Amino acid sequence: MATFVSSSRAVFLSVVFCFLLTTVGAQQSPPSKVIAVRASRMLDVKTGSIVPNAVVLIQDDKITAAGPSLKIPAGTDVVDLGNATLLPGLIDCHTHLMARMSDDDPQGYGLSLLTKSQAFRALEGAADARVTLLAGFTAVRDVESEGSGYADVALRDAINQGLVNGPRMQVATRGIAAVGKYFPFGISPDLTDFPTGAQMISGPEEARRAAREQIGHGANLLKVYADWGVPTLTIEEIRPIVEEAHKSKLKVAAHADSPEGIRNALTAGVDSIEHGHQADRSSVELIKQKNAFWVPTIGYYFFAVDTAKSPQPHKYMQETVERTRQNISIARELGVKIANGFDPSSAEAHGKNAREIIAMTKLGLPPVEAIRAATTNAAELMGWSEKVGSIEPGKYADVIAVSGDPVADIGELEHVMFVMKGGVIVKNELGAAH
Repeated sequence: MATFVSSSRAVFLSVVFCFLLTTVGAQQSPPSKVIAVRASRMLDVKTGSIVPNAVVLIQDDKITAAGPSLKIPAGTDVVDLGNATLLPGLIDCHTHLMARMSDDDPQGYGLSLLTKSQAFRALEGAADARVTLLAGFTAVRDVESEGSGYADVALRDAINQGLVNGPRMQVATRGIAAVGKYFPFGISPDLTDFPTGAQMISGPEEARRAAREQIGHGANLLKVYADWGVPTLTIEEIRPIVEEAHKSKLKVAAHADSPEGIRNALTAGVDSIEHGHQADRSSVELIKQKNAFWVPTIGYYFFAVDTAKSPQPHKYMQETVERTRQNISIARELGVKIANGFDPSSAEAHGKNAREIIAMTKLGLPPVEAIRAATTNAAELMGWSEKVGSIEPGKYADVIAVSGDPVADIGELEHVMFVMKGGVIVKNELGAAH
């Protein structure tokens, strides 16, 4: 009995000691520092108006106030960016940070899977994440790890833990495709265990199992391939994937180019159509009817069409660009929600994500709407409207700056001079703190 009392007393004293230490520590912790970012202008992405003499006040990783000529409290660290324009951090809703395939080699995809370990792929992803962040993209939706398994989950978690620099990430992990209908193609049938770019399934039960597995391993969303040249996954195969995702409050992105692929994906309940390069008016109308998002991913084609090395790809890209021009007009007419996504897959493309925003303006989307596609609309698609997408109190202090006016010259977004993520400056080529 004496031993029991003694042990109990010791436990009690330990608890009291720990409580006192915690209380004293809490009382002695200094208040967190306030940072003010000041510039000549700030774009209010919701109204499209320019706010003059902009000041953004930041405490910890959140914005506490933003507006014209705000009073800056004494003792605040001031970052004066001079004659610059502030914007919220940009968002890319269709990236592949693990993808560094050769655009020139038709077997580049298979060669990458054959010669690179998943550890090396993750390190490549970290490099791509860094250049993406430095380009002003503070959040991304990574829509499939392209044969690197769950390396995107590891990269996301490493960024969140501060081990590497990169944007906030939502990851789709492996992607889900029909057997034989995704990269790599042309592999010997004798190599039965050769890795694939996506998780290949056949039938509703395999689809459901793949969805559950990917969610279990940390997916923030799921990605399905509704077509690849021809319609592939059926409505009956896509539907259980959507059911499993929605049960877990996650969204489903669908690679869908053809009208039938788009129809199958939307009928099954997906949340966004990625690409839609062969969409017709009825496809765009159905996207609107289902209240889904469209992520056009037209930037690569727009900038590559004039450099195509043979007539066939040139013709295909030119037709795709013109079709997208028509569909952007239809989407604006109908009020379809458009989100930005560049779809980079090579070392050269990562960090050039702003080209998608520029391409959309060249194809008829007004600059303010194109910027919204990469801010407020993108945040809504990701389910992060309360966290990112605009410079407002309570949101993460994800702020970028360019030298000029991006509404007057959308090309300014290719030359982001200042990047702050969560109140931490990761790039500053404009001003100094004082």
